[in-house]
Amino acid sequence: MSARTARPAGRLLLAAALIPVLLGGCSVSRSAAEPAGPAAELRLGYFDNVTHAPALVGLDQGLLADALGNTTLTTQVFGAGPAAIEALSAGAIDAAYLGPNPAVNSFVQSSGQSVRIVAGATSGGAALVVRPGITDASDLAGTTIASPQLGNTQDVALRSWLGEQGYSTSTTGGDVDVDIAPTDNAQALTLFQSGKIDGAWLPEPWVSRFILEAGATVLVDEASLWPDGAFPTTVLVVGTDFLAAHPETVQDLVAGHTASVDWLTANPDQAAAAINRTLVADTGTPLPDAVLARALTGVTFTTDPLAAAFPPLLQAGVDVGTAKTGSLDGLFDLAPLNRVLTAAGGQPVAAAGLGTE
Repeated sequence: MSARTARPAGRLLLAAALIPVLLGGCSVSRSAAEPAGPAAELRLGYFDNVTHAPALVGLDQGLLADALGNTTLTTQVFGAGPAAIEALSAGAIDAAYLGPNPAVNSFVQSSGQSVRIVAGATSGGAALVVRPGITDASDLAGTTIASPQLGNTQDVALRSWLGEQGYSTSTTGGDVDVDIAPTDNAQALTLFQSGKIDGAWLPEPWVSRFILEAGATVLVDEASLWPDGAFPTTVLVVGTDFLAAHPETVQDLVAGHTASVDWLTANPDQAAAAINRTLVADTGTPLPDAVLARALTGVTFTTDPLAAAFPPLLQAGVDVGTAKTGSLDGLFDLAPLNRVLTAAGGQPVAAAGLGTE
């Protein structure tokens, strides 16, 4: 790892239960008060999930720090997207890898002032896993299903799919057909192993951990719900204040991120070891080889944010009560990414009419 990457031992893992669901307000990043030009420091949030492998590999290989040059990179680990968005809105971090729904919620709640999506990161790698004996949607009546956090991307997907199956759910409790329990992923695994919940809608590597460590089966692979199986699981977002004050630094971050995605694509046999090195640095514990091998088969790493999927994602959040209706115009700023891609001889990616290309 590059010596320029500062990774303090005191990185805060924000408790998901303490973070409000519908996050809004403009970013109050300290960078708004800094002079224009490269930032002295960039504070980056991410999760210890396989769906955040571009961040994990970018740290392990020094690709993010190298691209940032004299800008010091510091990192902070989160458990779910709403917590990371809260930190962005509070000015505690400048950029983050997170799921699309929290980014959309923040953008809409702030009337387009809080964040910009500057790149895609991962497609796929999420599923509903259940206990043996549940083989069909009709078996879910009266069950309890976990999601990572109320309002996060998997939580919205779970509520939306259950609604399509005719089940009632609630974001506030009460008499429902299926009880959804927003729960930290590690705790959800423990609860599943003890028989206290019946399943969970999760990102990788938790899908594979539930299957290999707790005997769960896949009831719904989220890829089956999207055209061609492609849907955004993780994107890279930047606070608008930071982007306005330090466009050069954001360009460098996107270049490092693109290098990380390229490295994952070119080095599939080395990806698991690189991911595990960052996980050990963060948590002290690697993932088992079988878990990582299975998890990596279900994800695709791409800088394309799949922008056309975002209006349906917003509508799903509105329908299940975790988002409000609003415009997504301006959500994407893909100009830095497309400069990196075209300079390398690649094809630019589209913002689907929702921002700058």
